[in-house]
Amino acid sequence: MASVTPYETADGKRYRVRYRKPDNSQTDRRGFKTKREAEDYLASVQVSKLRGEWIDPTRSRITVEEWAEHWYAAQLQLKATTLSNYRYTLDSQIIPRWGKTRLPQVGHADVQAWVSALSTTRAPSTVKQIYLVLAGMMKYAVRDGRLSRNPCDGVQLPRLVKDRRGYLTHAQVQALARECGEYGDIVLFLAYTGVRWGEMAALKVGRLDMLRRRAEIAEAVSPARGQLVWSTPKSHSSRSVPFPDFLSEPLAARCAGRKRDDLVFVGPDGGVLRSGNFNRRQFARGVAHMKSVDPTFPNMTPHDLRHTAASLAVSAGANVKAVQRMLGHASAAMTLDVYADLFDEDLDAVAVALNHLAGDSNVGKMWANAETESRAKPKKA
Repeated sequence: MASVTPYETADGKRYRVRYRKPDNSQTDRRGFKTKREAEDYLASVQVSKLRGEWIDPTRSRITVEEWAEHWYAAQLQLKATTLSNYRYTLDSQIIPRWGKTRLPQVGHADVQAWVSALSTTRAPSTVKQIYLVLAGMMKYAVRDGRLSRNPCDGVQLPRLVKDRRGYLTHAQVQALARECGEYGDIVLFLAYTGVRWGEMAALKVGRLDMLRRRAEIAEAVSPARGQLVWSTPKSHSSRSVPFPDFLSEPLAARCAGRKRDDLVFVGPDGGVLRSGNFNRRQFARGVAHMKSVDPTFPNMTPHDLRHTAASLAVSAGANVKAVQRMLGHASAAMTLDVYADLFDEDLDAVAVALNHLAGDSNVGKMWANAETESRAKPKKA
């Protein structure tokens, strides 16, 4: 049974609340200055037990900094680069602000104020990534029975404004490749296969099938806080990506004299080709020159060539499923979400097709007959 009993301390009378946990073990909480405070606390405990929302106070005393390490250690299926980003966010944003705060003391309004403050100095996408780390930690705390609710739920984030993508035409891709000189084949490979930079940088000679004109994408390499990390592709599954015949010759030249386990594309030192170095030394200068001679040429990075690959594939007649497999998206729905603008013409094609089908049936005749009959009917006086 629950009870409220007084006891004496050096500071005067205090009250103790004794009650049973959901598992019927007994616990108590001391230090209430008035009997009313103790009774109110006991009532809240009883209500939370009935609702199944009761949280053991001893489990929720942990600080955000301590809980962050528990949460981080539980991320077993994430890639090293993602974990590295989480670690950086924890050390630079979460722990400095919330580290000494106990989990139940993180309030919804406090989180909203923190997000709003971040929004004044950081891009909306950056704010969202920081917020998601804290929200994920708190969600894990709810699942572990340390919180009854997630204080991050319902927090308003800054609106993400998507920049208009710059899709290159075939002619623009060729011109940019020429501007990049000896690395022009990299521009062509990215623009016509849609592979990610890390997937291209990890491509080995033995994974090229020159007869079928296919590249097997089974690995990826990326820098994580200064260290190169090798892993599976982003979707954790390998895929076979086709490349056009005109790439066969430059790819064969890249592979000449190399072993099956050697990299196809290498940096100036013979090691892994890094996107940052390529962008600064060749690509950015090529883009700058193209913009000077072609006002329609968009600002872009090497990663944006992946978008061009999707655009060129769709314009060549590829359906959404083929584009999904080429790009390595987890689902066709994801491809449609990312590149919905590329499939706008499909809607026009649907309208045209429906018009032709309707014309071949009786729908058009029925409509015409209805109009004729309407005109033929005498008007009532």
